[in-house]
Amino acid sequence: MKSQSSTLLAEVRGFRQNHPDVRYVDLIALDIPGHFYGKRYPVEMLEKVAAGSPLKLPQNAVLLGAQGGLFKIGDYCFNDGDPDANRRLVPGTLKPVTWESQPLGQMLITSDGTQAPIEFEPREVLAKVLERLQHQGIHPVVAFELEFYLFDKQLENGLPQFARDPLSGDADDQPNLHIERLSRFSDVLDDMAQTAKDQGIDITVITAEIGPGQFEINFGHCDDGLRAADWAALFCRSTRGVALKQGYRASFMAKPYLQFPGSGMHVHVSLYDAAGNNLLAAHQQQPLRHAVAGCLELLPHCMPIFSPNHNAFRRLGGTVNAATRASWGFEDRDACVRIPESDPRNLRIEHRLASADANPYLVLAAILVGLEHGLETKREPIAPLNEDRNSGTDFPVEMLDAVRAMQQQPVLRDKLGAEFVDVYCENKRQDHLAFQQEIHAREYRWFL
Repeated sequence: MKSQSSTLLAEVRGFRQNHPDVRYVDLIALDIPGHFYGKRYPVEMLEKVAAGSPLKLPQNAVLLGAQGGLFKIGDYCFNDGDPDANRRLVPGTLKPVTWESQPLGQMLITSDGTQAPIEFEPREVLAKVLERLQHQGIHPVVAFELEFYLFDKQLENGLPQFARDPLSGDADDQPNLHIERLSRFSDVLDDMAQTAKDQGIDITVITAEIGPGQFEINFGHCDDGLRAADWAALFCRSTRGVALKQGYRASFMAKPYLQFPGSGMHVHVSLYDAAGNNLLAAHQQQPLRHAVAGCLELLPHCMPIFSPNHNAFRRLGGTVNAATRASWGFEDRDACVRIPESDPRNLRIEHRLASADANPYLVLAAILVGLEHGLETKREPIAPLNEDRNSGTDFPVEMLDAVRAMQQQPVLRDKLGAEFVDVYCENKRQDHLAFQQEIHAREYRWFL
């Protein structure tokens, strides 16, 4: 702890020296729906925290709903006195914020690694899964890919409008994969990529996707699962900020247009032992098949994580490369679990089901639990799509059904934590019910 304090103190002091105009730093963490919450600290107070002063925030801030309200979940929020809980600074994450008008810094905070971690904090859930795998000699290497849409900065009657092509001034309303779109939107895309790199995020490939104004950015493969998820979370924050600065809106909403493809979060995962051997490639890739079987078995019970809101379920099926059943295949983008072509050293799965607005910590935790379960049970998977285009098992496509499937699943309760599963499922149930408490104009057109 003393060594960590000295490292954090050096980081804060180095930041102050390099950015003398920064007076405040946002201390931020991801809540259950995948939004950042936190506090804005004077930078001199941050130095005291780095030196060992306590950092406390309300425990129940993690439980905020999609609109920021609190739900009664067991005794939390309304019967527990709303207690504070200790947080800690995440080393290496203190970076300048360059997309706001005033100089500012930001730094991740978390409860994992504190004396009493919050069991339902997303980063803590992932940390526990990674720690258990490490004790088993399993070391994941992870890479996220995130799709998002650019919109015009101004909404029209609350609805998103196509982003304006900077070259022509016209709406970018034609779905295509043309490389020229990267050139036409290069100013905002280059700013997003450079800002992400300034945050310490390893940005690699940028792709123009099929939807109008839709793009995908890939991250480098990372041997620290927490850091890989940190990158995905921080990228969403910085990308939205840069877009506004450049005169656009950026959104990771799963299905902003019914007629165009949704946005997904694709996660590549390979598993290695302490000597660096790819565990999935051993014994003629038999562990790979077992891992796939475990993922597919648990997938229908993880849908509230992969599709965390009403809109995310709209993304499933009916459009390009969006699965409607739990399936797998070699080099097959219609599968939930795709096995990209690679040499044995880089053999991995690509999990393609999660929506872009899902919580990256929880998505990765659910995927790793599926892989772990498969390696333990050693079952054979169903036929891949390459052999049978009808292969697959059903999964829930409505939130309340998905919550029921998740809450009673014994493997998830054991490996993700029963307290987390109960809290998460109730949070999703309450969010869904709150979403239903508004009458849409369509109901009046149909039934008035």
